[in-house]
Amino acid sequence: MWQKILSIFSFLFLVVLGVMLLHACANMASPTGGAYDVDPPKVRTATPDFNSLQATPSRIEIEFDENIKIKSPTEKVIITPPQQILPVIRSMGKKAVVELKDELLPNTTYTIDFTDAIADNNEENPLENFVFSFSTGDQLDTLAISGKVMTAENLEPVTGTYVGIHSNFDDTIFTRVPFERISRTDSRGNFTVRGMAPGKYKVFALNDLNRDYKYDNPQEAIAFLDSIVIPSTMPAVRQDTVFVDSITIDSIRTVHYTRFLPDDLALRSFQSEFQRQYLQKHERTEPHKLTLFFAAPTAMPDFSLLEPKVSGNDWYVMERSAGNDTLMLWITDSLIYQQDTIRMEINYTRTDTLNKNFIDTDTLSFNIRKSARDRRAENKEKEKEKKNEEVEEKQIRFLNINSNVQSSFELFNPIRFEFEQPVFMFDSSLVRLEMAVDTLFEKVHFQMESDTLNPRKFTIRPRWEPGGKYKITVDSATLISHYGIWNNKYEQSFTVKALDQYGNLEVNISGLPEGKKAFVELLDKSDKPFRKSFVKGNQVRFQDLLPGDIYARMVIDDNGDGVWTTGNYEAKRQPEMVYYYPGKWVIRAYSDHLEEWQIDAVPAIRQKPLEITKNKPEEKKKRDPNRDRDNQQQNQQSSPFGSGGGRGSGGMTGMQQTGGRR
Repeated sequence: MWQKILSIFSFLFLVVLGVMLLHACANMASPTGGAYDVDPPKVRTATPDFNSLQATPSRIEIEFDENIKIKSPTEKVIITPPQQILPVIRSMGKKAVVELKDELLPNTTYTIDFTDAIADNNEENPLENFVFSFSTGDQLDTLAISGKVMTAENLEPVTGTYVGIHSNFDDTIFTRVPFERISRTDSRGNFTVRGMAPGKYKVFALNDLNRDYKYDNPQEAIAFLDSIVIPSTMPAVRQDTVFVDSITIDSIRTVHYTRFLPDDLALRSFQSEFQRQYLQKHERTEPHKLTLFFAAPTAMPDFSLLEPKVSGNDWYVMERSAGNDTLMLWITDSLIYQQDTIRMEINYTRTDTLNKNFIDTDTLSFNIRKSARDRRAENKEKEKEKKNEEVEEKQIRFLNINSNVQSSFELFNPIRFEFEQPVFMFDSSLVRLEMAVDTLFEKVHFQMESDTLNPRKFTIRPRWEPGGKYKITVDSATLISHYGIWNNKYEQSFTVKALDQYGNLEVNISGLPEGKKAFVELLDKSDKPFRKSFVKGNQVRFQDLLPGDIYARMVIDDNGDGVWTTGNYEAKRQPEMVYYYPGKWVIRAYSDHLEEWQIDAVPAIRQKPLEITKNKPEEKKKRDPNRDRDNQQQNQQSSPFGSGGGRGSGGMTGMQQTGGRR
């Protein structure tokens, strides 16, 4: 009997096992492929060896433990001293290969800074701050300086600009001789010039348009330090955190390292006032309008009509930009704008190949040509008019009027009008501005201003009553343009916001240079200024601010002209200093805000809030901190990296140099 029971259980077991195997076969899962690779490549060997002396290689090979790629080598890989003939930089399987085309200088330390260009071929994990060095002499220079390059006007980080040094302090050396050693800024504007010998240096930044490593083009953005820089080192200590995994801390260890100084240089980049001047283009998009476009702000040109021949200048109304780089001529003489071709002689400022300005004379033709599509549309319109000639009258076209008036109007805003075309006359007698008092509307007095640049723009400045209800009216047919178009009636009712919808701001400022004028601009979230006020008695005030987050920058107005002024290298004049409030102010409605601002409490390189910084740093791929530490140690063990220090004190790599502070 027991044998029968055992045989039954054995049979059932085999049946269940068979079913399970069939189910497993029917649900085959794809292999996981193992853990995700987050490790950068590791160095195995290099030819010549790291930090070699008396080396004169024309070809350098660095082998890694896996296949690699070199991303954007012409942009990311920096070879110093700078190479006049571009080197060939490429990857070959597991090797990074650099072929130098320039003749090597004697007794010189060469550094190849790969930044983060080297990455593994599959997951593109970058090997960051990787540097290869060798010397053509019997000593290896290992000093370094670092810092940040910012745009002087708005403290934006400057990406991809060269930073170079000169040990010759001649005033013209920057404009005549290539840099002795160079670096290039990363996405945060940071730079490190490596392989420097002990000594004294001048430091410059250069947006090198022709890659000759000297300032020979006034259109290149530059920066220069007034002070002399002396590179040095000091022993330092940092705390490194050891992680069990990406979030769990195992321990904190103390690490001794060499800190290279100075490491906080701030270079403020600017473009000189010089701009090449020339006539970019001219066009006639409408029969009665001629437009001239210049490459830069310029003096007002002289011009006269050759065809048709006209004497005097009463044949046009001019509209222009503030710097005269755009001129628009509204032709008011119908005998002229009815011509298919208009020819003009013009005398204007032009820059020659030596960057000198001269007066050039040119003859311009303005033709009004209709496209095939316009001609077809015109023919159809004529046919339609013939067919419907007796049916209905032509619809009247009115002069378009634009204004900034809305149903809810800001207390600090004037009223602005802009017409579609220039008009014969527009003054305050043609406008009625009224305010509701009880059930009646009473007339409000105001001032009217015509725009000095645009004859189609006018501004109305009344004294607003907070919370008041207003109505503005322009009667129909009171305005007529030079082209026979008149206005329809314009009427708009609106309410000016009450005081309890605004906040006020007063800022006490400390750290101002003695005797200097300054002004503060309030900025929106896009870093655009919307209000400006001058500093008086170390205070600045802003009334009637809309609720919300605001940011601020201050300009030290050296020349007192009320605007930021750029620098001039020839005159050794730095651009006017700009400070950013390192946070934001939150304005609340119906509140007075008193704030304090110590302008130098935070270094300039960290002042601008990230929220309004346009050139934000690139996002890096997140990796396990333990793996980062282990990879760095393995790379250090795979090549003779010394501690670094002074001249001839051993080798260095970017890992040691930039590992300075955390």
